[in-house]
Amino acid sequence: MERLQKVIAEAGVASRRASEKLIQSGRVQVNGETVTELGTKVGRRDKVEVDGVPIHREPHVYYLLNKPRGVISSAHDDKGRKTVVDILREDEVEERIYPVGRLDYDTTGILLLTNDGALANKLMHPRFEVAKTYIAKVKGIVQNDELKRLRLGVRVDGRKTKPAKTRLKEVDRHHQTSLVQLTIHEGRYHQVKRMFEAVGHPVIKLHRETYGFLNLQGLQSGEFRELRPEEVTKLKQL
Repeated sequence: MERLQKVIAEAGVASRRASEKLIQSGRVQVNGETVTELGTKVGRRDKVEVDGVPIHREPHVYYLLNKPRGVISSAHDDKGRKTVVDILREDEVEERIYPVGRLDYDTTGILLLTNDGALANKLMHPRFEVAKTYIAKVKGIVQNDELKRLRLGVRVDGRKTKPAKTRLKEVDRHHQTSLVQLTIHEGRYHQVKRMFEAVGHPVIKLHRETYGFLNLQGLQSGEFRELRPEEVTKLKQL
């Protein structure tokens, strides 16, 4: 038996706190009866519905994808474009999975997909500060003082970004471009691109190479694998 709000959160309907509000507002039914008590526990055979829609209670699965360019980080796309979930569906992954966070349409690299809503919400919550490392090809030759500004934080939407790690990997003086490694612990909208714009170096290409302790070793663009049990355990301990 598990607490009702945990079951709803793990099904990916909402975060644990938001699930509690759904219960308290009378939007959750168990075996056809509306439940408003937060202490309610349910078992595997109980039918749980939110707003009359049954929730899916599948075994948890965890996948690591090397996202290619030109794919949407979503389970569905209204415009009919290919999504990261479509990639896994092509290889007969049947669970109702969704990405943890997102990468832009033109950004490549590491992306987690799961049906474990509780873990997904935890990993995306700002206070857990999961480290994410990117490789950015940017316009212009990046200077040391600009790297320092990125490390200390720059203004994005009126808020200063948190301290980051930077490393200049390569410069191409002929084409006037730089390759920079940037590690951040936030996930604000277009954050990496906007950080580089703030120091005068628009991003040409962007690739996320690590997520926490996970990397893309052995995975070509468009390939994915299941996480090993020890990796799942470590993710839950982050």
